[in-house]
Amino acid sequence: MAERPSASRQKAYRRGHRGEWLAAAALVLKGYRILARRHRTRCGERPRSAGGGDGVLCGEVKARRTLMEAMEAIGHESERRIEGAADIWLSRQSDYGKLSMRFDMVAVLPWRWPVHVENAFYGRN
Repeated sequence: MAERPSASRQKAYRRGHRGEWLAAAALVLKGYRILARRHRTRCGERPRSAGGGDGVLCGEVKARRTLMEAMEAIGHESERRIEGAADIWLSRQSDYGKLSMRFDMVAVLPWRWPVHVENAFYGRN
């Protein structure tokens, strides 16, 4: 029988789901269409994908106290996992040759509307 997650782990999981919902709502209100949420790949990362025209953004959602803390929470290894997962997701799209990818971040901050940071990091060339 699997152990039940600790109370702090459950709280973090709920906070993550709430942050992702708020981030998705903010992007939809900006005119994006959510293409995938919590998409699992062999890389383990779950990129959030939204599209508009021929562009697809792969977003990372970070719930932190400040925008600076959220930006710093995406390390080099995280970037590589996100890029790998995005590559896998993009390769499975029928029109992948026409699509361009951008890596954004949405910071969910206390008592504020989510902050959408375009081009939070750049993928491999």
